[in-house]
Amino acid sequence: MISVGEPAPDFTLPDQGGQEVSLSDFKGHRVLLVFYPLDFSPVCSDQLTLYRDIAPQLKEAGVTPLGISVDSAFAHKAFQDQLGIDTTLLADFEPKGAVASAYGAYLDSAGHSNRSLVLIDADGKVEWVHETATPLDIPAPNLILNAL
Repeated sequence: MISVGEPAPDFTLPDQGGQEVSLSDFKGHRVLLVFYPLDFSPVCSDQLTLYRDIAPQLKEAGVTPLGISVDSAFAHKAFQDQLGIDTTLLADFEPKGAVASAYGAYLDSAGHSNRSLVLIDADGKVEWVHETATPLDIPAPNLILNAL
């Protein structure tokens, strides 16, 4: 997993609408990268719904959450619509898991990322990280709020 204090690797990925989003687009702002395994799995649905509930606190802290998984932009759009969330979801689809790998969140044996959180400060440095022991664990919203 990437370490606190390291520069966050820049990336450009398509969002759920097919628009390219780069980490550098958020220069001067804090960003929370939410790496999760797959759309439509029960645990992923629960995780992103829980984070929707803390959106006001994230906004108040000046943090923009970005969900990242190996699913396609098309799957992300359907997943976003099903959950009723407005969190931007980015497709780390091709090359598969390249961004998750750059952050140390990709699980080669599983073919997807672990549940990992990376908070990036306004200067583009890693401010805080959390990695679960297994992709079946959900990092609780209070972990994020405590890190802020």
